[in-house]
Amino acid sequence: MMSNLMGALRRMSACAGIAVMPVLFGAAPAFSAGGVAQQQLVDKAQLTLEAFAADPQLKESLKELHKEARALFIVPQFMRGAFIFGGAGGSGVLIARDERTGKWGDPVFYNIGSASFGAQIGADVSEMVLVVRTKKGLEEFYTNDFKLGANAGMATGPVGAGMSAQGLAADIISYARQKGAFAGMAIDGAFVSVSNDSNEAYYGKPVRPTDIIVKNEIGNPKSLQLRAAADKLMN
Repeated sequence: MMSNLMGALRRMSACAGIAVMPVLFGAAPAFSAGGVAQQQLVDKAQLTLEAFAADPQLKESLKELHKEARALFIVPQFMRGAFIFGGAGGSGVLIARDERTGKWGDPVFYNIGSASFGAQIGADVSEMVLVVRTKKGLEEFYTNDFKLGANAGMATGPVGAGMSAQGLAADIISYARQKGAFAGMAIDGAFVSVSNDSNEAYYGKPVRPTDIIVKNEIGNPKSLQLRAAADKLMN
């Protein structure tokens, strides 16, 4: 939940001995009957995957990770603002791949945010895809909230001719685009928090990440195009 995320950020700020002023984060999808707002996020995540697939360099880099990719965490809009204290955040969905069938599963909803304490000028919006390569990396998403890079290793994915992610030992590799161009954005240290309200709105009842990722106890056919876009990107 967004409250969990904000609480974690406040704790981090307190440890730094700094009184943090409010920062604007990407708003979490509102609870709505029928999961309309959540479906909009799923549709935006689909468009992000399609945009990555249309970029030859990103497509090639992500295709290399096809066999080892356990999940994709897609954040269609990761917003960074310029304030006395900078901040960044957004909402995203995780889809995991079934180890037996290789098929992509239904989405789990999360919020992501980070705080920084240096002066910032300007604001930008990025779209991100995080490739979860290991069981250790995927298990981070089973929890209510966690900090990227704290337990599972993080790395920024290399893009370009002669570049390869195969030599990286990280559990999670991140890729980002800004205004249609690749952006090597480091997001280790960002907090990720499960959005229980969004998951309940989308599936019609309270569910945990493991109910969707591990047990496959529930699904939503409206996520089919998102899963197809993941298959196209990673193959």
